[in-house]
Amino acid sequence: MSTANYGDIIEVIAPADFHVHLRDGELSKLVTPHVHEGGFYLAYVMPNLVPPITTTEMAIEYKKRLKDYSGSSKVEFLMTLYLSDALHPSDVKNWKNAGIVGVKSYPRGVTTNSDEGIESYDKYDELFKAMEVHGIVLNLHGEIPSDHSKNICVLNAEERFLPVLANLATKYPKLRIVLEHATTAAAVNAVKACGDNVACTITAHHLALTVDDWAGQSFHFCKPVAKFPDDRRALQEAIKSGNKKFFLGSDSAPHPSLSKSTATATHGCAAGVYTSPILLPIVAHLLDSFGAIDRLADFTSNFGRGFYQIPAHSDAPKVWVEKVQGVSVQAEYSSGGKKVVPFWASKQIEWQIVNA
Repeated sequence: MSTANYGDIIEVIAPADFHVHLRDGELSKLVTPHVHEGGFYLAYVMPNLVPPITTTEMAIEYKKRLKDYSGSSKVEFLMTLYLSDALHPSDVKNWKNAGIVGVKSYPRGVTTNSDEGIESYDKYDELFKAMEVHGIVLNLHGEIPSDHSKNICVLNAEERFLPVLANLATKYPKLRIVLEHATTAAAVNAVKACGDNVACTITAHHLALTVDDWAGQSFHFCKPVAKFPDDRRALQEAIKSGNKKFFLGSDSAPHPSLSKSTATATHGCAAGVYTSPILLPIVAHLLDSFGAIDRLADFTSNFGRGFYQIPAHSDAPKVWVEKVQGVSVQAEYSSGGKKVVPFWASKQIEWQIVNA
């Protein structure tokens, strides 16, 4: 289904990843340089550290650490705060000047470091109204907690969340909302049905995986989990259509390799797929595989920057990727006693960065 030939080169201006986890401490020192290594010049950073990023001061300090670890002065880090009772409407007016662009909502207990997540949006009415006024984005992890008494589990938790998305989009029509890391055809349709204030990120790994790929394979296990082949096809078609509501948010989520590969009788393996060091090449490879390589620049830069109102400057860096016969993905990355295994470790991809 590829429409590209070996030797073809595609230009992307200032690739932007609008959902990435960069952790803290020694693990952050290892993975933060991979943003640039993977071809990206903008990282929209998630706040679910321990403790979570809930104040302007915490975000400023975290951004400083990331810049120190980055290895490239050209990478721009956009910060988010963790939706909680610690956020006050009176503070919103100061956030943009501090480099804070969004607020991330985690339903309690649905993913990594979400124990402080929310149970109801009602009490955030004044906060959301202030975010409307000051142009702060609301980022939604679009699942509800599993509840077996209501037949809710990881396979339908996203679909059960979608009425919440529709309600928020209607109630706050000037609030820009991003449904993060969509995994279902239902989510694609729900985003299309909302107004222009709603957009949606799609990960690289959800363009490749289905439930069969993570059942029994811990390095493909993430939250939200990959779903059915029809759902994967819907994500691919959303990109192929050129709908500007859909753009890249990698949800690249590194964990030490031992925590990914190990489960016990009382603790499951860590949830997360790590794509940062190969991000632009793997996205090119996947888009090429379903005939959408012509959407690469839109999906990895233009559409996301448009929604976030962060256009690339006239002197913004350019990245070129070339289709090649095959490049092996590095088996692991290690530093400071930490090891991480990337998505598709030791497999071949057919695109590579030829400058950065």
